[in-house]
Amino acid sequence: MAKVNISLDAELVVEVMVLAGIGSPQDAIEAIVRDYIARGHRTEARTELKDQSLRNLDVKPQEPQG
Repeated sequence: MAKVNISLDAELVVEVMVLAGIGSPQDAIEAIVRDYIARGHRTEARTELKDQSLRNLDVKPQEPQG
């Protein structure tokens, strides 16, 4: 797997480590990024299900009125 090196504010990394309860800066940042990605996938799945159910409602023919 390819690796990327970036510079981050040390206070930011320490706060992430404390909040995540992870002792390694690398592991803490990776955990946060993985969580962010997983949250995005969950949001996409929920939005897709909602959009699909709305499309199903639009497809059904309406009964004549009046």
